[in-house]
Amino acid sequence: MTPSLPTPSVPLVYQDDALVIANKPSGLLTVPGRGPEKQDCLINRLLVSHPNSRIVHRLDQPTSGIVIVPQSYEALRHIGRQFETRQVSKRYIAVVAGIIEQDEGAVELPLICDWPNRPKQMVDWDNGKAALTHYRVLARDTDTQQTRVALTPVTGRSHQLRVHMLELGHPIVGDTLYAPEAVIAASNRLLLHAERINFAHPISAEPLTIESLAPF
Repeated sequence: MTPSLPTPSVPLVYQDDALVIANKPSGLLTVPGRGPEKQDCLINRLLVSHPNSRIVHRLDQPTSGIVIVPQSYEALRHIGRQFETRQVSKRYIAVVAGIIEQDEGAVELPLICDWPNRPKQMVDWDNGKAALTHYRVLARDTDTQQTRVALTPVTGRSHQLRVHMLELGHPIVGDTLYAPEAVIAASNRLLLHAERINFAHPISAEPLTIESLAPF
C-alpha cells in the first residue's frame, strides 16, 4: 500500500486562541470542491494542525492572500456578523492590463451569476446585486502596458474585483476566466492578492490590522 503523503502546511500571519489568519497560496481552494481531486484545500490543511478551524469567508482559488479562520463558534459568529454589517475592510493588490489614466476612482456595477457559463459572473442592471469597488493606482508601467492598483471592495460579491476591472477596460493579468488570451499569457497566475484586512478582534473587540505583502 502506498503511504499517504504528509499534508502541506499553510503559512500563518497571525494566530491566537480565537483565530488564525492564513496566507493562502494562489491555486489552492479555500474549501473542498466536488471529487477526490478537490479535497486539498486551505481548511483541510489547517484542520490537521488547528482542528477547531471554521470558514467565515473565502478567496477564489487563483487569488492569494489573507483568510481569517475562526477557532471557535463564538469567534465565527462575531466575525461573521462583522462581514454581514460591512465592518470588515479589505485591500487587494492587482496588476491589470493597460494604463489606467485616473489616479483613483470607483466601479459600481450590479453582478449576477452568468448561469450558462458558471462560475463566471456578469453585470445585470435588472437582477444583479449591488457591487462597489474603489481603486487607486499605485504604479504605471508603460513598457509592459500594465497598471498596479490597490482595490478596496465595499461589497463582497463573487468575482467582484475581476469583473469590475474587466468592465473598467483593464482585466487582471493572468485571469483565465475573464481576460483575453494575451493578458492571460502575461502571467502564470492571477495577479490578485488580498494584502490587508481590518476588523475587530472577536474577544477583545480591539481593532486588528493584518497585512501580507503581494508576492508579485
